[in-house]
Amino acid sequence: MPRKRRTAEQIIALLRQAEVELAQGQTVGEICRRLAVSEASFYRWRSEYGGLKVDQARRLKELERENARLKRAVAELTLDKQILKEAAGGKLLGPERRRVGVRHVQSVLGVSERRACRTLGQPRSTQRKVRAVSADETALTDAVVSLAAKYGRYGYRRITALLRAEGWRVNAKRVERIWRREGLKVPRRQPKRGRLWLNDGSCVRLRPCWPGHVWAYDFVQDRTHDGRRFRMLTVIDEYTRECLAIVVARRLTSDDVLQVLTDLFVERGPPGHIRSDNGPEFVAKVVCSWLGRVGVTTLFIEPGSPWENGYNESFNGKLRDELLDREIFYSLREAEVLIERWRRHYNTVRPHSALGYRPPAPEAVLPWPAGPDYAPLRQGQPARPEHGPSLS
Repeated sequence: MPRKRRTAEQIIALLRQAEVELAQGQTVGEICRRLAVSEASFYRWRSEYGGLKVDQARRLKELERENARLKRAVAELTLDKQILKEAAGGKLLGPERRRVGVRHVQSVLGVSERRACRTLGQPRSTQRKVRAVSADETALTDAVVSLAAKYGRYGYRRITALLRAEGWRVNAKRVERIWRREGLKVPRRQPKRGRLWLNDGSCVRLRPCWPGHVWAYDFVQDRTHDGRRFRMLTVIDEYTRECLAIVVARRLTSDDVLQVLTDLFVERGPPGHIRSDNGPEFVAKVVCSWLGRVGVTTLFIEPGSPWENGYNESFNGKLRDELLDREIFYSLREAEVLIERWRRHYNTVRPHSALGYRPPAPEAVLPWPAGPDYAPLRQGQPARPEHGPSLS
C-alpha cells in the first residue's frame, strides 16, 4: 500500500527529531532507515525546511500556490490576447464569423475548441451545429443579388416583395440574412427635414381620403450628356401614390401645364384638389382661373416649405435616386423613353412601402398557367392557388 505524502508540518517535526538524534551521535543513515526515507530525500528536506517554523512553512506553501496561480492567470490572459488578436482586428458580430474565427484560432495557435469558444464568446453548441442549407439557397441568393443589382436603391424589404411577386415563398428575415451575407447595402439617405408648424401647434395640410381627392404636381430638372438642361413635370395621385404623368421637355410653361392637366382630366376626371408650390407656372392667373372653372381647388404650400408637398417631393426623390442619378441621357428622346419606362415600372411593378409593398397600379391579373397546384421555389414561376382566378 503506498505511503501517504508527508505534510510540511510533519517534515519539520521529523527534522527537529533528527537534529536531536544527530547531536546524540547517530548517523544520517540510521536516521533515514528509521524514518523509511532515502538520504537524498532527507537532505532535500533539510534544504527546504531546515530552520523554518511550522507557520513559516505553511506561509511558504501558500505563497508558492499563489505564485503558481498568478503564473497560470498571466499565461491565460496572454493566450486570450493572442486568440483575440489572431481571430480578427475588431469585434466578431455574428455566429458565422465567430465560427470561422474559432476554427482559424484552433489551426494557428493549437488551442482547444472549448478555450477558443470561451474567449471569442461563441457557445460550443453553436460552433458544432451543422448548418442546414436549403435546396433553393443558391437560386434564391442569385435572385436576390440579381434584383439588388437591377434596383440599386431598393432595400431587402422591397426585394422581398419583388421575390414574392415572382413566385418565391420567402420571408423578409431570410432575405435579410442573404442580404447581409452577400454584403449588399443601400447608401445612407439625406437627413429628414421638419415641418412648418403654426403658432397653435397645427400643421396646414389637407390629407387625401380617396382616389382622385388630391393630386400634386411639381417640376424636376436634369441635364443631357451635352450639358443642356431639360425639365420634367411630375403629376401624382396622393392617395394611390400613382404617377399619372411625367412630361419631359427642354422648356415647360404655364400653357404646357394646362395641356397636361387637360389630357389627364379628360382621361381620369378632374380631382377635388391639386397641390403645388408657388412656381410661376402654377400660380399663373390663366392656370388658377382655368382650374377654378373646372371645379378644382388649388392648394399652394407655404413659400420655402417643400415638405408640405411631401408626397410629390418623395416621388421626385425616388425618381432622381433610382433613375436620374444612375442614367446618362445622350438625347432628349432617350430621356423621354427611359423616364416613361421607369414611370410604368413605378406604377405596376415597384413595391411601395406605404401600400404594404404593393405597386400603386398593378397590371391586370392574367390567368394562371397550367401546372402543379403549389408554387415551386423557382425564379419567374408565380404561385398558383388551388383554384386560380379566371377572367371569364
